[in-house]
Amino acid sequence: MADARRGQLFSKLARAIIVAAREGGPDPDNNISLANAIEKARESSMPKDNIERAITRGSGAGTDGQAYEQITYEGYASGGVALLVEAVTDNRNRTAAEVRHLFAKHAGSLGASGAVAWLFERRAVVLVDGDRVDEDRLTLAAAEGDADDVEREGSSFRVTGEPEALPTVRAALDAAGIPYESAGLTMLPKTTVSIEDEATAKKVLRLIDALEGNDDVQDVYANFDIPEGVLEAAVS
Repeated sequence: MADARRGQLFSKLARAIIVAAREGGPDPDNNISLANAIEKARESSMPKDNIERAITRGSGAGTDGQAYEQITYEGYASGGVALLVEAVTDNRNRTAAEVRHLFAKHAGSLGASGAVAWLFERRAVVLVDGDRVDEDRLTLAAAEGDADDVEREGSSFRVTGEPEALPTVRAALDAAGIPYESAGLTMLPKTTVSIEDEATAKKVLRLIDALEGNDDVQDVYANFDIPEGVLEAAVS
């Protein structure tokens, strides 16, 4: 089972690299989407050879790289939670049908293009272990890297900035000797929906889990805010 999950993950990561290389070129220094896809692959311990093959396929050396396309689906989970689903597929009809089925099965509803996208914005996000760095030192380094904000998020600090600032933020933290847990592009909600009851929280989380388990789905973004006690009860 573990090998199957690992294989599925590597397949998703490879697709993301292929599409990014095809659309923006094979040089990650000049293609932030590709740099982000490569960073995600490295964080998941994807072998270097796999990464390089995916870049080659996306840059046109392989015909299968041309078959993939990136599609975004928008919809709602229980409680009015907005979901943004990013997929990479070689068969948009199949993927649309599967995503629609998962929404319906888990008390959600698939919406039209533009239904919820306006509730999110693409941002560069770097997470830093809060126990391993002084906040003032981190804030100074982040500012030198053109980040917009540093805020506490649980046991970590979240550094955010414009998408194009991601390479400079990473470089600034590296120069300051500040290790980080993850760095990449993500979609952050502009507003959140509070989920106060366990039953609704379970429905939301089950839909997200089902979507993330789909072979074609790359990322699922949601705008829910579930209190810690409710979240613990929902996942227990």
